[in-house]
Amino acid sequence: MTRTYFGTDGIRGTVGRPPITPDFMLRLGHAVGQVLRRSTPRPTVLIGKDTRISGYMLESSLEAGFASAGVDVLLSGPLPTPGVAYLTRALRLDLGVVISASHNPFADNGVKFFSARGEKLPDDWEVAVEAALQLTPQWADSASLGKARRLDDASGRYIEFCKSTVPHSLSLRGVKVVVDGAHGAAYHVAPDVFHELGATVVKIGCSPDGTNINAGFGATAPAALVAAVAEHRADYGIALDGDADRLQMVDAQGRLFNGDELLYVMAADRLSQRQAVPGVVGTLMTNMAVELALKQIGIPLVRARVGDRYVLEELSARGWQLGGESSGHLLALDRHTTGDGIVSALQVMQAVRRSGRTLAGLLEGVTLFPQTMINVRLPSLAGWQDNRNLSAETRAVEAELGHRGRVLIRASGTEAVLRVMVEALDAAEGRSAAERLVAAARGPD
Repeated sequence: MTRTYFGTDGIRGTVGRPPITPDFMLRLGHAVGQVLRRSTPRPTVLIGKDTRISGYMLESSLEAGFASAGVDVLLSGPLPTPGVAYLTRALRLDLGVVISASHNPFADNGVKFFSARGEKLPDDWEVAVEAALQLTPQWADSASLGKARRLDDASGRYIEFCKSTVPHSLSLRGVKVVVDGAHGAAYHVAPDVFHELGATVVKIGCSPDGTNINAGFGATAPAALVAAVAEHRADYGIALDGDADRLQMVDAQGRLFNGDELLYVMAADRLSQRQAVPGVVGTLMTNMAVELALKQIGIPLVRARVGDRYVLEELSARGWQLGGESSGHLLALDRHTTGDGIVSALQVMQAVRRSGRTLAGLLEGVTLFPQTMINVRLPSLAGWQDNRNLSAETRAVEAELGHRGRVLIRASGTEAVLRVMVEALDAAEGRSAAERLVAAARGPD
């Protein structure tokens, strides 16, 4: 069965347009409840959300849908996505539900789900839910309706969990950190984690009003963090996205570090502590310089499809622990079951503190290859792989770049757009090569 509603990370769209409407969310809650009750007579689910104003509406609709199917509901209020994953597992619940559109603007929203083990659910489960959406609702009678209650200590539980992912000996005393919460789900959590570990914390992007999530702040808009680190003469800056599963960092000199670089630091740190690092999983977008740097210290990198769920699938299949994306989704599976911006930041800070070096020092010799990325809008993506001109030009560019770069061409999953990326040691050469590929993609077959 082809999925109609689920994408690569749950269901997402513009609020007020199908499927991000209250009537659909009621149906979705009911359908998910029906799927859960096939294996558990009286399931309990946790619903968390970010700070979008539409979260209230969607939360109420999902709650009603679950209750109508005889499913009990716990409501955490605003909580980072990885916090919902953690509490679902810690409280032995049957499902975790997150209402969020991650790094998207406030006009968007969505829903994603976590299993009882705090892991993202497989495609088969999503197919089962979509099939249940087509069935006639089986409304529970009054005596069997689900109940709902607030989980008042959700934030405190999650703060303690984050702190538990680093040794008790780790202290951030004497460190000044700017924490940018993107006006999102971590606004009341992330600053407290670093403060309770001893850091002096400066908060930005921690004043949500329902419409300002990700607006000019957070991991997708790091200029605000760079400026704040300079203004407050901080040692580090930490930027999360709207649901706090994504991380970017800044040092005292204003240098911005992306997910690829931070993943390298985490892997190299573990190796320095004589921990086994059999390999690291990146994506098709992972910078080639990081792949080469990992290879130099004896750690192979395997590339998964773009999307943290595919990184997780590859890690699980290989029994590895570390993976991530350049966007800042980082996975340390011996610390958490899903990507967590706060936990990842703590892993990096731990590496810095116990090495006695700066973050830039830990990345000495790792210089990212410039990447040129161009989106090519086409009338249709049908048959794009049969474009002989594009195939020939791709082979020519790859031959010219050799070991000094690489080419990645992939189709968008949501629109008729071809994404052309050329990574090259020489930025001008990469730009020229990308433009040649774009011309070939647009030209006649």
